[in-house]
Amino acid sequence: MSERFGSGEYQYELVTGWPKVEIAGGVADVACDAQGRVYAGVRDRQADGKPGNIFEGGGHLLVLDRDGNVVTTWEHRFAAPHGVWINPSGEVWVSDTGEHVVTKHAPSGEVLLTLGTRGQSGQPGAPFNMPTHAVEAPNGDILVSDGYGQNRIHRFSARGEHILSFGGGDSVFLKRRFGKGPGGGSPGTEPGEFNVPHDVFVDAESQVYVLDRENDRWQVFTLDGTLVSICSGLHHPNKVVPDAAGRFHLVSAGGVEIREPDGAFVGRWGDQGSGPGQFVATVHGGWIDDAGALYTAEAGIINRLQKFARV
Repeated sequence: MSERFGSGEYQYELVTGWPKVEIAGGVADVACDAQGRVYAGVRDRQADGKPGNIFEGGGHLLVLDRDGNVVTTWEHRFAAPHGVWINPSGEVWVSDTGEHVVTKHAPSGEVLLTLGTRGQSGQPGAPFNMPTHAVEAPNGDILVSDGYGQNRIHRFSARGEHILSFGGGDSVFLKRRFGKGPGGGSPGTEPGEFNVPHDVFVDAESQVYVLDRENDRWQVFTLDGTLVSICSGLHHPNKVVPDAAGRFHLVSAGGVEIREPDGAFVGRWGDQGSGPGQFVATVHGGWIDDAGALYTAEAGIINRLQKFARV
């Protein structure tokens, strides 16, 4: 019998030999469309053998089929791909922390919309300074977490018109982690403030979940930025991966943490290590496909994209 991974009713078997290609870079994030295609945002391997980082190094988007075969590689080049998200129409959103932009693509890779100015950060409090993720709300509005260079969430219309921004707290992460940027002041720890809003997710009721990573919590807001609730006690959460039942699978420094949307704890799983089914350090990205399979991406490690089939 194959080794099982998971917690409680969420049991998985690692799909061995998947993908069927060695990925020459670190996979920052992954998402799947309704046709079973898997879109991986890859930070290219550098001369020192390590993948690119959140500032630079170059990257690409690799498209695989459900079995792990390569379908195509997009011609569009990225400086530092970070978040990947796919809407029900199959359009792909990619945030590029190195270029300070968010792009919306057709499944072919064609750019349909660009938010931000390529290669140029915005004014303080305005879009963007190293945006981390972009998603759509049920009404078509676009929500972007601007999480590395500042602590803001931005809302746009479906046409890309900036509507509002909310959040707060001094940006200290880049200075403390990488020695870059001003780094003065204090991180945002009060309700409504952030210390690296790393991911944003909007549910069917248009509630906006923000993973406030360095504060080990999520905060929930209305589309207008009014604080609704806070769930604390998370473990360095990187991305919200919802399943068909509406539960949240948080990929994080602790592996995979499962919670109800109200914050109630369901389970946690994931052993640290470099073996199959383990996680070397931090799970940075993830997705659950229409068959219930969970994909996990580890950005800081070359060729670490795993697929766990639900059993």
